[in-house]
Amino acid sequence: MKKGAYTLLITPFKDNGTLDEEGLRKLVRRQIDSGIHGLAPLGVTGENTLLNREELKKVLTVVVEEVNERMPVIPDTCAMGLREAIDKSKFFSDLGATHVAAYVPFFVRPKQDGIIKFYEELANKSDVPIIMHNAEGRTCVNMVPETTAHLAKHPNIVGIKDGNKLLDHLAKIIHLTGNEDFEVFTGKDTTLYPLMCAGGAGSFTVAGNVVPEVMKNIVDFILNNKKDEAEKLHDEYFSLFEAVRFEINPLGTKAALELMGLIRGNLRLPLTPLSEKKRGELKSIMKERGLL
Repeated sequence: MKKGAYTLLITPFKDNGTLDEEGLRKLVRRQIDSGIHGLAPLGVTGENTLLNREELKKVLTVVVEEVNERMPVIPDTCAMGLREAIDKSKFFSDLGATHVAAYVPFFVRPKQDGIIKFYEELANKSDVPIIMHNAEGRTCVNMVPETTAHLAKHPNIVGIKDGNKLLDHLAKIIHLTGNEDFEVFTGKDTTLYPLMCAGGAGSFTVAGNVVPEVMKNIVDFILNNKKDEAEKLHDEYFSLFEAVRFEINPLGTKAALELMGLIRGNLRLPLTPLSEKKRGELKSIMKERGLL
């Protein structure tokens, strides 16, 4: 698994609620042109659980076609059970995914031993490498660093995107997995810079939808021993990193892309648009950064 910034791609919809295929193609081309290191469609940011099977297939097919083997494509299973995760892993790999990300199972709230068995069985049966996904805010379960370190030894588990904002949690994972062929990514843009300074590999980035060049450059600067330049970008865009997650992801991201004229900011229920107050704050931040 290569170090880098991987954009958690949104899924655009038309006003009638159907998939905006042409809009999606334009977004993917914009990402490619930015030089981003990879794309991660069909995660929470991509409203995975609000799409049916045919829509999942269409989104991933479009992304794979446009990417044309130029970068990794890493969709998320967003599955609460092992059988569904295995099924989606095969479904996605058959469509051309290079890796598959997989949430800690949500809703059922497994113990740590259940998380271990889940990932081991999934990795044993997956045709492509697995990226684990820890996001306690979505699953109500935190995968502790020791569990991650145990699973990092599996040859078909190559990394984690961890949404835990606590730097001691992230630093401990890096410490415990340092001797493994395993990479640690953050799932939060605000922790990308400190994570990489501690030896992390990069990010699965929401802000990459809006400023892919910035996210790519933060990673590249650190990898090329230009931490001062990376820190400058981190500070300059920190308020935007927070703003694209206003209220709940992906409301802020879709609002930002709509303000930029790149998509219609349509969402699927039960998601509803960003409040006017937060939309105004987002717009001001974007104007400060020269995005509008």
